[in-house]
Amino acid sequence: MATENATTENATTLFLTLAALGTIAWGYGRARAYGKAGLFAWLQSVVILAPWLLFFGLFALGVAVNLTVILFLFVGAVGVYIYLGWRLRQMAEAEQFQNRITQMLRDQEQEESPGTPDPQSQGGDLATPQEAPPEAPSGDRAAAPRPRPPLPQGVSLMFPPVPPEDLQKIKGIFGIDTFFPTETIPYQDGVIFKGNLRGEPEASYQRMAEKLTQTLADRYRLYLVEDGNDRPTAIVLPSTNGPQPYTPSQKFLAVVIALVTLFTALERGGLQYGFDILEAGDRWPQALPIGLGLAVLLVAHELGHWVLAQRYQVRLGFPFFIPSWQMGSFGAITRFESILPNRSVLFDIAFAGPGVAGILALVCLGLGLVLPPGPWGVTLPTPFFQGSLLVGSLARLIMGSQLQAATLTFHPVFVVGWLGLVITALNLIPLGQLDGGRIVQAIYGRKIAGRTTIVAIVFLIIAALNNPIALYWGILAIFLQRQGERPALEELTEPDDRRALWGLVALLLTVLTLLPFTPSLALRWGIGVP
Repeated sequence: MATENATTENATTLFLTLAALGTIAWGYGRARAYGKAGLFAWLQSVVILAPWLLFFGLFALGVAVNLTVILFLFVGAVGVYIYLGWRLRQMAEAEQFQNRITQMLRDQEQEESPGTPDPQSQGGDLATPQEAPPEAPSGDRAAAPRPRPPLPQGVSLMFPPVPPEDLQKIKGIFGIDTFFPTETIPYQDGVIFKGNLRGEPEASYQRMAEKLTQTLADRYRLYLVEDGNDRPTAIVLPSTNGPQPYTPSQKFLAVVIALVTLFTALERGGLQYGFDILEAGDRWPQALPIGLGLAVLLVAHELGHWVLAQRYQVRLGFPFFIPSWQMGSFGAITRFESILPNRSVLFDIAFAGPGVAGILALVCLGLGLVLPPGPWGVTLPTPFFQGSLLVGSLARLIMGSQLQAATLTFHPVFVVGWLGLVITALNLIPLGQLDGGRIVQAIYGRKIAGRTTIVAIVFLIIAALNNPIALYWGILAIFLQRQGERPALEELTEPDDRRALWGLVALLLTVLTLLPFTPSLALRWGIGVP
C-alpha cells in the first residue's frame, strides 16, 4: 500500500510539473501580444516557479537534489521576482512620461499651426485642464509655420481617447470643494486627473460620481485611487472597461470541475479508511460522511461570498472548485464580475466565505472530539495532533490526557472539521486574490498587499520542501491568483477598526492552523506518547 501511495504521489507530481511547463509555454504565447511589459510579467511567473519545477521534477524522476542548493535558488528567485516587479513599475511610469511628452508635442503643433485646428483639442487641452486654449498667433508665423521637431525615439503622436466634448463635461464634475485637478494625462481608453482632494474621500467621491452620472449617464465610470506616491488621483474610464461575465462554455467548465471535486472529496473520504473508490467501488457508502461533509463546507464557503455580494449588489462569477487528491479540494476560485464600490465591501465579501466555513469547521471539529466514534470511526495516531497548534490545543483542552495514547478513534465529522479548517486557512493566506490577500488589500491597501504576497510566496516555497500540499497550492495560487484585486471605485477610505480587528483574527487563526507544534512543546502540553 505504501508503495502504491508513493507511486501515485510521484505520478501526480510529474503530471503537475508537466502541466506547469505547458502553462508556462501557453503564457508566453499570450504575453507576446502585450509587448515588453507582457513578457516581463511572464518572466515573473517563470522565475518564481523555476526552482519548484526543478526540485519536484527531479524528485518525481527519482533524482536526489541537495536541499541547500534548492533553498538558495528559491531565495534568488524571490529576489529576481522583486526586481522584475520593480522594472514593470518603471515601465509603467515611462509610459506615462511618454504620454506627457506626446501631449506637449501636440500642444506645440497647435501653437505653430493655428490655421488647421486639431479636432481632438476642441473642448479642452489635456495638459492644462483649467485654462482655455491659447489664442492663435497672426502674421508671417501663421502663414509659414515652423517645422515640428522630431519625436523622441519610441514616442508616437497620440491623441486623447476621450472625445473632446465628453472631456469638457468630465472636467465639470470637479470643484474646489471636492477634487481640484492640476494635471490631466491620457490613460488607456480614458483619462487620469492628478490634483488635490478637498474634503472626505467618500463624500467627495459621491458628489463627483453623481455629477458624472447626471452629465454623461452611465457611459463613464469614476475611480478615486492613490497613485504611486500615495497622492489622491481621479481616473475616468468608459463603463465598458470592466470585468466581463463568464461565457456559457466557461460556466459549463465550472460545473464539470465541481463534479470532479465532488468525486475527489469522496475519494478523500475513502482514503481516510484506507481504500480507493476506483478500486473498491462497493465501499463508497463508507466515504459519504467525510466526502459529503467536506462538500457541504465548500458550498457554505461560497454561499458566504454570494450572500454578502447580493447584499451589496455585486455580481460574482461561477466558482471554479479546485479538486485535490490529498485534501479533497483546495476551495474555489471566484471572480468579481462587477466593480466594487469601496474597500469595505471588498473586505465583507472576502471575509464572509472563510468566516462561515471556518465557524462550521470548528463546530465539526468540536463535535468530532466529543461524539462517540460510531461504526465508521476514524483511527488517528496522536502525533497527528502535533501538526497544528489550533487543532492540537483544542483537542488537548477537550480530551486531556487521552492524547498521550498511541492512537485514538474519532467520529468522521472530526476529519471533516480538520479538512475544513486547513482548506479555510489555505484560502486565508495573504496572497493575491485569495481571500486572505483580498482582506489585507481591503484593510491596508494595495502596497502592503503586494508585500504580503511576496512573503506568502516565500512561506509556501519553504513549506513545499517538506509538504507536497504546499507545492500544489503554491503553483495554483501563483499562476491563477497572484495579482491583487482590481481597484474599487473609491479606494481612499479605509475599513473601520471593527473590520480590521476581524481581519487580524482571521489571519491569526490561519497561522495557528498551519503552524505545527515543536516536539518539545508538544510533549510539555501532553500531546503524543511521552
